[in-house]
Amino acid sequence: MPVYDKKYDVIVVGGGHAGCEAALAASRMGASTLLLNLSLDNTAMMPCNPSIGGPAKGHLVREGSALGGEQADAADASAMLIRMLNTSKGPAVRAPRAQCDLKEYERHFRLKVQTQKGLDVRQEKVSDLWIEEGRARGVRTLYGYDYEASAVVLATGTFLGARVHIGPVSLSSGPLGQEPSNELAASLRSAGLAFRRMRTDTSPRLHVDTLDLAELTAQESDEAPVSLSLWGEGRVLRDYRCYMTRSNPRTHDIVRGNLDRSPLSMGWMRGEGPRYCPSIEAKVINFPEKQSHPVFLEPVSRSNREVYVQNFSTSLPLDAQAEMIHSLPGCGRAFITRPGYAIEYDCLDSTELSPWLEVKKVAGLFCAGQLNGTSGYEEAAAQGLLAGINAALRARGDDPLVLRRSESYIGVLVDDLATKGSPEPYRMLTSRCEHRLILRIDNAGRRLAPLGRRLGLLDDDRWRRINESWRRVDSELERLGRARVAPSDGLNSDLAGVGSSPLTETLFASDLLRRPEVPYSLVARHSPPSDPPRGEEVVSVEVEVKYRGYIDRQERQVERMARMEDVRIPPGLDYSAIPSLLTESRQKLAAVRPVTLGQAGRISGVTPADIHILSVWLDALSRRSGENEAQGRP
Repeated sequence: MPVYDKKYDVIVVGGGHAGCEAALAASRMGASTLLLNLSLDNTAMMPCNPSIGGPAKGHLVREGSALGGEQADAADASAMLIRMLNTSKGPAVRAPRAQCDLKEYERHFRLKVQTQKGLDVRQEKVSDLWIEEGRARGVRTLYGYDYEASAVVLATGTFLGARVHIGPVSLSSGPLGQEPSNELAASLRSAGLAFRRMRTDTSPRLHVDTLDLAELTAQESDEAPVSLSLWGEGRVLRDYRCYMTRSNPRTHDIVRGNLDRSPLSMGWMRGEGPRYCPSIEAKVINFPEKQSHPVFLEPVSRSNREVYVQNFSTSLPLDAQAEMIHSLPGCGRAFITRPGYAIEYDCLDSTELSPWLEVKKVAGLFCAGQLNGTSGYEEAAAQGLLAGINAALRARGDDPLVLRRSESYIGVLVDDLATKGSPEPYRMLTSRCEHRLILRIDNAGRRLAPLGRRLGLLDDDRWRRINESWRRVDSELERLGRARVAPSDGLNSDLAGVGSSPLTETLFASDLLRRPEVPYSLVARHSPPSDPPRGEEVVSVEVEVKYRGYIDRQERQVERMARMEDVRIPPGLDYSAIPSLLTESRQKLAAVRPVTLGQAGRISGVTPADIHILSVWLDALSRRSGENEAQGRP
C-alpha cells in the first residue's frame, strides 16, 4: 500500500471518549495528529447510560478538566440533570454526576475534534499495526493507505473482535449495531501482545410515554448550581427528571425462569463480566436473599422519548426482557425501543503497559480506554488524556508523564492497571484510593492545573481564573486564622440552630469553623470577608479548616511512600540473580517489570520481605555503579 504523504507526530485509532481526549491533548500540545475512526457518526458515542460522573468517576472527570481535558465541558454542555452526590458523607467522596443528552454530548466532541488546529480527522478502518524493530511506525488501513507517525494511540473501545448476544442470538457486531474491528484484533495478537476476553452488558431502553410516571419516585437536579468542569459556573436544571422503581420477587422469578435461555448459561460467552455493574441475572443469582433491587429510569436525549433502565442490564431474549420490564412498578405497559444486550470483546492484558500507558514490548505504542480492560466513559477519557499527553511527549523526545497515586485518581487508575492488571472490567471506586482525603473534587485544580499549564493544555484565561480562585481561598484561610469572633445573642442563637454550644468568650474565626456542626456560612455571617470565596471555594475553605489534622497526617504518609517511588528499578534487571527472593515474587516482578520500588510493592503476591531484599539489592547496585563511575569503569 502507498504511504500517506504526511507523516504525523501522533496517530490515534478510535474516536470514542478515550480517542477524542487523546487526539485533542496531543494536538493542543503542538503535535501534528491524525484521528482515524470507523465512523465519524459514532464520535464520543454513549452506547450505555449517558451519564457522566458520580463517586470516583466524577473525580476522574474533574481531574481531566484540571489538566485541560474536554469531557467535563462536554458533560456540562449537554447536561439534562445534574447533582452533587454524597454531600452527607464527607468531602472525600462527594462528587458531581450529570445525566447528559447523548446527542449533544457527541456533537460537542465531534465539533471540537473537527475544528482543533493541528488535528486531522478521517473515517477509515485500521486493519493492521505497522511495527518495525520493536517500534510502532504507524498503521495500515483497508482504504489503501499506510499512515506513519512517531507515536500511535490505540483507543478501540469494545470493537475488537466484538460479538453481541441477545438470548439465543449471537452476531459479530460492535455496540448499538456498529461495525466490529476484527482485522486489527488479529494484527495485535500477531505482535505478541497478551489479550483476554471481557464482557459488558447494557439495559433495554423504553418509550417514556408508555410509563406510568405517577407510580414512580421522581429525582430532580440539585437546587444549588453544580458543574463537572473546573471552569464551569454551575447550573440548576429543571426541565427533566429521573425516576426510580424497584425489582420485586415476580421480576426475579421471571429471571430465574429464563436463565436456561441466557447466552452465558448456553456457553456462548467466555468473557468476564463487570463485578460492580452486574446484570439483573447476576444479581438474582448472586444475591438470592434480596427481594428487590433499585432501578432508575433516566432520559437519554432531548431529541427523543427514550429512557435508559439503569441497574437492569441483561442479555436475556427480548420476550423475557419485556416480561421482566412489565413486572416493575410503573412499567406495566412499557414499550421497549431497544433491547438490552451483552457485548464481548478483546482487550489487552493491562500489565503489558508501563505506568505512562505505553506498551512495554512496542515502543511508541500507547493504549487507552476499554482496550485496557476498564469500563466506563470516565475511565476511558482519563486514560485517553494521559495517553495523548505521553504520545506527544514521546514524539518530541521528552520524558513521559507519570501521575502518582498520591497525586490523582488518574494515577490510581493507571497504576492499578499497569501493576495489578484486571481479570474483569475495571471500575474506579473511591475505596481504591488510599489518599482520598487529599484527592478531593474541590482541590483537583490545585493538584493538576499547574501541570496542565506546563503541558500547554490550559490557556491564559483559564490560568488567570484559577489563580484568582486560589487567591480568594488562601486569603480567606489567612483571615479566618486572625479574625476574632466575640459572643453575642445573635451568634449564640445561630449556634443553637445548628446544635452547637454557645460562645462564652472571644475566639478565632477558624476555631469556630473547626466545630464539625458549624458551616462556613454561619461564620461568614458573623465575621464577613471583604472578598468572599465562591461556589466550591467555600468547600475548600471548610475542608482545610475542619480536616487540617487529618490532611497533615495523610500528607506525612505520602511523604514516606514517596521515598519508595523515587527508587528507580533498572529496566533490564535480572530478578533471577537476586538471592533469597521467593519464586512467585521473581516471576511476578519479571512479568510486570515495575519502574519503581513503590510500584513493585503493589504487585499482588510480592511480599514485604521481598521488597526489603529488592531494596537492599538496588542500594548495593547503586553504590557499585557510583564506584565504577568514580573510577572510570563502565
